[in-house]
Amino acid sequence: MRDLSLHLLDLAQNSITAGASLVTVRLTLDESGMLTMQLEDNGKGMSPELLQRVTSPFATTRTTRKVGLGIPMMKENAEKAGGSFTLESEEGKGTVLTASMDTKNIDCLPPGDVSGTLLSLMLTNPLAPDFRIESKSPKGESAFDTREVRAALGSDIPFNEPSVAAWLKEALDEEMNTIFGGVWI
Repeated sequence: MRDLSLHLLDLAQNSITAGASLVTVRLTLDESGMLTMQLEDNGKGMSPELLQRVTSPFATTRTTRKVGLGIPMMKENAEKAGGSFTLESEEGKGTVLTASMDTKNIDCLPPGDVSGTLLSLMLTNPLAPDFRIESKSPKGESAFDTREVRAALGSDIPFNEPSVAAWLKEALDEEMNTIFGGVWI
């Protein structure tokens, strides 16, 4: 994967496939330039056996192919960029994936279009799951929660309704620009 937003897309899609009704994305950039990306879901979780082998590219739950590269590549990219990777999961409760990387490291992937990726996830899943995005940097912190948007809209207006999609794009762009200044690395 060539940027972090593509990792985010792939990993969030894993959460959706696991039946999550809420996917929380936490992006934290500290003063030293260490970026932590955390995805937490309340999906079906993983068995201890799958959790032990999921960082191998030859471990997948898909039946359409025999390899799964998303998690192993995220782990490798985080570690190559001077960071770390952890994965916690419990069957029936969900999964928490945490990857950190030093944005000053030459091997750190660029962020890509994070707000566009989050918007894509919302538009291609207009009714469920919900997403909570928590952002924090030395410039400030904020949170964006689709449950609040749904409460304001009412349950009969999907996110892919054009005026709602335009508002979501504007809100997500503002969220990322305010906290990360547009380009974070």
